[in-house]
Amino acid sequence: MPAAKRPNMHDILNRMRQAVGEVPPTVEQLARVDPEMIYEHLRSQAYAMPADSPALDDETRTLIYLAAALASSSHECVRATVAKATGQGISREKLLETVRIVRLAMATRVISDAEPVFEAIDNS
Repeated sequence: MPAAKRPNMHDILNRMRQAVGEVPPTVEQLARVDPEMIYEHLRSQAYAMPADSPALDDETRTLIYLAAALASSSHECVRATVAKATGQGISREKLLETVRIVRLAMATRVISDAEPVFEAIDNS
């Protein structure tokens, strides 16, 4: 992100506060110790979720982000994304279905990772 086009860190954190209700403590700390990483994160966010002509609607994006945060055990990210989802009015049913889909994916991963176990049992 070119320096001339960069918003100041105070504005970035305020926009985050408005969008999700809070700024995770880790993000506040990162803004102090390595603001360049915040700018890189914003650049990556704009790349992943373009503002112009997005393929996915905001609700779908939020649910995908929540699923990824759950699958990667990012508790702060889960908390912030749930706050965003609540602010967007995403229904209880959609949030629960997202959790159930992630749970299924994680259970499927365990089954897949257990291939050597099944092979050993099958060959015994």
